[in-house]
Amino acid sequence: MPQLAKGGKWVFGWVVVSPRREIRIPPEAYAEYGFQAGETVMFIAGSRTSRGFSIGRPERIASAKIPLENRALGSGKIGPAGTVELPLETGITPGERLLVGRGSGLALGFIRQGPIFQEALKHPELESFSAD
Repeated sequence: MPQLAKGGKWVFGWVVVSPRREIRIPPEAYAEYGFQAGETVMFIAGSRTSRGFSIGRPERIASAKIPLENRALGSGKIGPAGTVELPLETGITPGERLLVGRGSGLALGFIRQGPIFQEALKHPELESFSAD
């Protein structure tokens, strides 16, 4: 997993949103966060800067010391190929490319814009993952 800049964010690569609004969780992230096919994950709104979201297990997210009532976007089930359908509330559209980064230990981050996203655009070596 590359680090974009010294002291910067660690990233797993890019994901491309399928026409069915699904994303594939990069295999290294899938293993690191301990996701399992068939389990339910929660979607939490990201920062205003990233305009993205995070996904994580409900029990881990519930242990966070942040109020979730205004940040919860929905939930989804992880498919057998490590894919998950995005809730409409994420505002993400088919064809969009999201940067997948190590978030807190509680949830995996998906970044839509901002300085980290812009830095990642300078790294053609980052792998891309598709749900199709």
